[in-house]
Amino acid sequence: MRNEGLGSWPTRRARKTPQHTALIHGADRTSYAELHRRTTRLAHALRAAGIERGDRIAYLGPNHPSYLETLFAAGLLGAVFVPLNTRLAEAELAYQLQDSGAKALLRSPRAVNPGSTRVRIELGPEYEQLIADSPSDDPIDESVGLDDLCIIMYTSGTTGRPKGAMLTHGNLTWNAVNVLIDHDLLADEVALVSAPLFHTAGLNMLTLPVLLKGGCCVLVESFDPAQTLELVPRHRISFMFGVPTMFEQVARHPDWVGADLSSLRLLTCGGSPVPTPLIAAYQERGLTFCQGYGMTEASPGVLFLDAEHALAKAGTAGVQHFFSDVRVAGPDLKPVGPGETGEVLVRGPHVMAGYWGLPDESRTAFADGWFRSGDAARVDEDGYVTIVDRIKDMIISGGENIYPAEVEDALLAHPGIAECAVVGVPDATWGEVGRAVVVARPGVELDPAEVLASLAGRLARYKIPKTLDVVESLPRTASGKLLKSVLRDNL
Repeated sequence: MRNEGLGSWPTRRARKTPQHTALIHGADRTSYAELHRRTTRLAHALRAAGIERGDRIAYLGPNHPSYLETLFAAGLLGAVFVPLNTRLAEAELAYQLQDSGAKALLRSPRAVNPGSTRVRIELGPEYEQLIADSPSDDPIDESVGLDDLCIIMYTSGTTGRPKGAMLTHGNLTWNAVNVLIDHDLLADEVALVSAPLFHTAGLNMLTLPVLLKGGCCVLVESFDPAQTLELVPRHRISFMFGVPTMFEQVARHPDWVGADLSSLRLLTCGGSPVPTPLIAAYQERGLTFCQGYGMTEASPGVLFLDAEHALAKAGTAGVQHFFSDVRVAGPDLKPVGPGETGEVLVRGPHVMAGYWGLPDESRTAFADGWFRSGDAARVDEDGYVTIVDRIKDMIISGGENIYPAEVEDALLAHPGIAECAVVGVPDATWGEVGRAVVVARPGVELDPAEVLASLAGRLARYKIPKTLDVVESLPRTASGKLLKSVLRDNL
């Protein structure tokens, strides 16, 4: 039997660099040889518990070595890994367990109890005992190909009930290859993994490529800006990924000015457009963002703006990854001209096989072999793509199209605003107008009229929101994306 999937990675890496450190979690260090042994032991334990090829194995817990051990063990067995978002409510988790038909659940004792499965393993002493009692010298003999299903990863659910994106071993492998090529990853890379592993970017754009290359991942259970500034010099972190809100919190922390950031080589940012003031704050420290754009359905990398063009093409999401094809198209699916707005379409070996249990939605998600992202973008003369906004978030006011991301970027230039969102609300005259919802920086008292007046001359009048609300916080998913549907419902 031949295993070409992710489950074989610990074995292959242990053959090449057995004593190199693969994972750091707190005071614990795991070598590649030990990761191979533990993964094999866990696979035997799961098989003994009745897990077979094609069965779904759910995992509910924070960033931890056991997450990756479970992912790789599932890959050894030809089973399917289902990562669950620890920040979801019990009912939401229960839905995903039921929808995926999970046969096993590995659960942190600190997590909620989302329901029953045939096999249930509590992380901690029970998990460790299972591994200790299982063999590590007996290979798992299961044939796994690149076209076999590896992960069911549920989308963030920003536009409705989450759907399970079916990602194959080939999808994840090709995405990792894209990252290796376009990020120029090194074998001695040390990555700080504070973005949640149950989110596609934290796992697939950071952790898996680094492990494939043979680097080290420092796993942090939850993001904290003060801890980030302490861990970077302690472990000589060279590679970090975060959504803009994470990098913003780091830059606003009192320790930012004096922090030792000399080891940092690669900062990648995605999940939502990166505000211009945030880019400037990091450039002042000699650090340049490599921005990216992607989606769960593409495993997730689609576009990447490398460091060489980070300044000249600032504000764009870059060009397609090496093994990605991207088209910005009109309603007829034909490419639009430079500067015109269209929908981002993507195809490539990293694009999902479809949505779990949703054949009709899977068919409509693709057009002529291209995945329809639902995101609006423009492409310039050099082929660099600027993401304008979600097509569904676009505001049509008096026949004019308003893309909230553009307005939000202008609002974030105001010195008193920490976060913001712009949504459309009904209007008797114009059909729809923009409403801004902002979070003030600590100690700042915002005057809504003054803030809106500051946009005059910087945005067309029809783009300026008609009203502005100041709130304590904005609703977000676990990955940091704004939940505009929740925001609209609360207005």
